[in-house]
Amino acid sequence: MTIYLETERLTLRRFTADDADLLIELDSDPAVMRFLSGGEGTPAEVVRESHLPNIIAGYERWGGELGLFAAFEKDGGAFIGWFCLRPEKDGPKDEAELGYRLRQAAWGKGYATEASLALLRKGFGELDLRMVWAATMVLNRGSRNVMEKVGMTFSHPLPTPDGMLMVEGADLGGVQYEITKEQWEQR
Repeated sequence: MTIYLETERLTLRRFTADDADLLIELDSDPAVMRFLSGGEGTPAEVVRESHLPNIIAGYERWGGELGLFAAFEKDGGAFIGWFCLRPEKDGPKDEAELGYRLRQAAWGKGYATEASLALLRKGFGELDLRMVWAATMVLNRGSRNVMEKVGMTFSHPLPTPDGMLMVEGADLGGVQYEITKEQWEQR
């Protein structure tokens, strides 16, 4: 399997059609899905028939350099979740979303910060991105902390999407953080 990105402790690679069970297991954890669906798991058939094919199609759409990537510990090879660096479907190609979803066993180990920093280095250093943004719910302090640790700053509030009104803190909405190439280089 071709490695997309390596950090000190992690390896990121493209997802394949054989990885559906990894995503199903990740999205079935109520704690992982707390700020996404109110704890409701993603049905296995949705992962197999929609999510995974869309992830794989993204590699072709963005030339294999951007997308959503499976993350594994180097020591032992455990799947810990995924990271993404990708433009919006119809958005500018030089603006990308930074995102992550990790298994509970990987929480609190600094993996999100480590991989996010590596993705920002790649995005600004190799992929000619102009700006990277990330979004989460106001109450998701863990995710916001990662965004701040990697140098992103609060950009603006976001309304709660209609499909997320059952999520804890939905009444507070979401937040978007951003960092530009210029800000990254001045760090």
